[in-house]
Amino acid sequence: MAKSRSVVELTTRFDLGGVDKIRSICLSPHSDSQTLVYLGTFSGSLLLLSLDTLTNIVARLGTVSLSASPVESIFVLGQERGKVLALCNGYLFLVDSLLSQPAKRLGGVLKGINVVARRVRGRESSSSTDLLLLPSEVAGESSSSKKFLQMIGGGSRVSDLKGKDLRREGVLHQGRYVFAVAIGERMLLIELQCDEEDGKGDSFVVLKEIVGIGGVKTLVWLDDYVVAGTDKGYSLISCVTGQSGVIFTLPDVSGPPLLKLLCKEWKVLLLVDNVGVVVDTNGQPVGGSLVFRRRPDSVGELSFYLVTVGDGKMELHQKKSGACVQSVSFGHEGCGPSVLAVDEAGDGNLLAVTTMSKVIFYRRVPYEEQIKDLLRKKRYREAISLVEELDSEGEISKEMLSFLHAQIGYLLLFDLRFEEAVNQFLKSESMEPSEVFPFIMRDPNRWSLQVPRNRYWGLHPPPAPLEDVVDNGLAAIQRAIFLRKAGMDTPVDEEFSSNPPSRADLLESAIKNMTRYLEVSREKDLSHPVREGIDTLLMLLYRALNRVEDMENLASSVNNCVVEELESLLNESEHLRTLAFLYASKGMSAKALAIWRLFAKNYSSGLWQDSDDLVPYLHENELIRLSGKEAAAAEAARILEEPCDPELALQHLSWISDINPLFAIQVLTSDKRTEELLPEKVIQAIDPQKVEIIQRYLQWLIEDRDYNDPQLHTSYALSLAKSALECVEVQNGNQETDTGSREAHDCSVRSISLFELDVRERLQTFLQSSDLYDPEEILNLIEGSELWLEKAILYRRIGQETVVLQILALKLEDCAAAEQYCVEIGRPDAFMQLLDMYLDPQNGKEPMFKAAVRLLHNHGESLDPLQVLEKLSPDMPLKLASDTILRMLRARVHHHRQGQIVHNVSRALDVDSRLARLEERSRHVQINDESLCDSCFARLGTKLFAMYPDDTIVCYKCYRRLGESKSVTGRDFKRDVLIKPGWLVNR
Repeated sequence: MAKSRSVVELTTRFDLGGVDKIRSICLSPHSDSQTLVYLGTFSGSLLLLSLDTLTNIVARLGTVSLSASPVESIFVLGQERGKVLALCNGYLFLVDSLLSQPAKRLGGVLKGINVVARRVRGRESSSSTDLLLLPSEVAGESSSSKKFLQMIGGGSRVSDLKGKDLRREGVLHQGRYVFAVAIGERMLLIELQCDEEDGKGDSFVVLKEIVGIGGVKTLVWLDDYVVAGTDKGYSLISCVTGQSGVIFTLPDVSGPPLLKLLCKEWKVLLLVDNVGVVVDTNGQPVGGSLVFRRRPDSVGELSFYLVTVGDGKMELHQKKSGACVQSVSFGHEGCGPSVLAVDEAGDGNLLAVTTMSKVIFYRRVPYEEQIKDLLRKKRYREAISLVEELDSEGEISKEMLSFLHAQIGYLLLFDLRFEEAVNQFLKSESMEPSEVFPFIMRDPNRWSLQVPRNRYWGLHPPPAPLEDVVDNGLAAIQRAIFLRKAGMDTPVDEEFSSNPPSRADLLESAIKNMTRYLEVSREKDLSHPVREGIDTLLMLLYRALNRVEDMENLASSVNNCVVEELESLLNESEHLRTLAFLYASKGMSAKALAIWRLFAKNYSSGLWQDSDDLVPYLHENELIRLSGKEAAAAEAARILEEPCDPELALQHLSWISDINPLFAIQVLTSDKRTEELLPEKVIQAIDPQKVEIIQRYLQWLIEDRDYNDPQLHTSYALSLAKSALECVEVQNGNQETDTGSREAHDCSVRSISLFELDVRERLQTFLQSSDLYDPEEILNLIEGSELWLEKAILYRRIGQETVVLQILALKLEDCAAAEQYCVEIGRPDAFMQLLDMYLDPQNGKEPMFKAAVRLLHNHGESLDPLQVLEKLSPDMPLKLASDTILRMLRARVHHHRQGQIVHNVSRALDVDSRLARLEERSRHVQINDESLCDSCFARLGTKLFAMYPDDTIVCYKCYRRLGESKSVTGRDFKRDVLIKPGWLVNR
């Protein structure tokens, strides 16, 4: 059970005196500062009191006598009507609001009334049924229940207005003055008709009569349903159809039924002794049951609280949980039945409770004061719960909600509840992140002017560094514990008092949670100075927690840290990696590179040792692990890949390449650089021994950057040639076997690490693709080597075809390449020259008969058989050459005869075309006086005319218009040639 707090406070009391006993009460606001109080007594009198809400003075204004029986209930019909309705002795009485005239009793069928209830429309008032619809209008209603109401004759019985059309008389029936009246075994639905001009014209209209309902003691009418309470239980009655159903029955031994309409939720509270059940307009239970301490005499609704009175006590309960938040005694135990009334028509803050002869007025304490009281008593959870309730009920603005979250957060922070404090800070939309700066860095500092001077309630001390907050908080805890032992009641956290935390733990918690708040604040749209403060102070907090990875992530990302504030501190704590990342992010590349070079030097010299965990490094979106010096070189390379001073790149290139050539290549071949490095300076800066780096750089310049400098191309080719010569020497075993194997392996490893292809393949590819290098200079270098294919490429460049054929055919014995080279030359003598090399290799080498046969087989038709026979060596086995020579001879004869056939066919076609041309020129046509032009249809007579190949005839004028190649039919003889069979085709 929650501790009691002050939701309402006593305003004033009023004692009737005499023998009058209060039976009922009703409140009605008259103005902003005056509330009218109507009291019904057991003696049948209606009293009027006036409460001045400013001075809390109660005045008695008037009295009117209704009957000798108790006044059971009172209804105020609104200020504009100026009427009050009261139930007394089974009758309804109407009286003016100031009780200045005698009361008027409503007669007719309204007698013997047990209870009366006013109709209340909920939020969706348009869905409520209009009880005075005429039967002719039933077709316009979509609801079947409304149609059924008209079919059974709703509104057929009318008192005092018989025979009148209520619509024509302009009777208003918006539900404001419609009542349900329980009389014996029936229930009437009536509407009051009050004539404001003539006080004697008050009357009522019976809208509907529902029978079969008896013993009703309490009623609530909400929209189209009436909830009735009897000694047996609660029923739900439809005012449209008249049908009723049981909600639930009461136990045999239980108190009388009690109903209360909850206007905020538009639901109804049903009580069974001390248990309350909330139902909706359909009678369905909503939520759980509410259990009160005792059975109440009366129930009221005050904001989101339920107020119960009985046995001299008033209790306020939360609607959702039923928890009692305040209990107030207003009379002694057994003081008699009490009645409760709330100013529901006004601001809803005034509450009146009656005993037999007294009226006690209470007013709701403003929620700000309630929250302040809870915070002073350090009941933070209750304060937070109250704020959340206010927010859910819509009784608090967003600005005030943010203010309260911030205020509670400050108090929690000074009470050493750092996690809860930051949670409240994060819920506040109006709190600025710069407000926490004084907790991290002492004033004055760079951001002192950025801290807003927000006005809070003055419940907490001014901001101070977290160390001071922790020290002061611990001192306050010790002081509270001492005072409690001395017998003084002081608010203190029970957990802290029983198990006081250590200063180190509290300080660590404070820093962690403040870090969490700043991390979230980084995502907000803030001014640049505030962003600088957040990132800089966040770095300081990371440093205090020694969260190195977070420090490095913040420094290496886009940040607003102020280097001047962090430089010396990071140096002192030896967080050099973080400082290097910070330098790099701020464009201070020289300082960052100096730190990375220091790292590499210390690791290389053994001054620093790598830990067991290698440094993570993100390379091409892949996380790899590097040693300390490799990580330093990688970060330095990453800086130099970005736009920076070229001299800076050349300065640090050497030590980076010593650690890992790949990183040096990344620097040299970066596409992000805006200012190109001069190739001459780069080559000078690189150690000549690091041949692979130079080659990779030259390859990038030539292939990717399209450099056309002949000297550059020649230098690249010479470098590749030298490397190829070294690899050939190693592979040929010029050195010792073990050493050679190891060096060959190393060469292969280096090639794989920097290049995709072997050095000889790269050399051959470059020699074939480039036209800018000096081939003679390359030849001078490799002249005495075994690089025969490279030599062939170079000799081909300088046009020495014979030497190329000798290398391909005799040195490399690559018959296919030699034959292909002859095809590229395109002369028959090239094949003869190659055949001669195969048959007479010289230098003591045996003739290459198989290669010669292959050549004759593939390209024999291009050779002269006589020359081939002359070239054949007498030592060549006839068996090898006979088939080939025979094919050559047959091909020769076939080619000769094929040529004759083509020659004769060509002659025949020429003769045929000549004959066709002659026939066309020899054609005759007969023209007479009746002949017409096929285009303009004019008579030709003796005019000039022309005839087209399709036998159409036109006059000379049309001929000039149409042209030579296009006839009157539209056929173009240049594009669509007309073919006439000749003698060759006919035969």
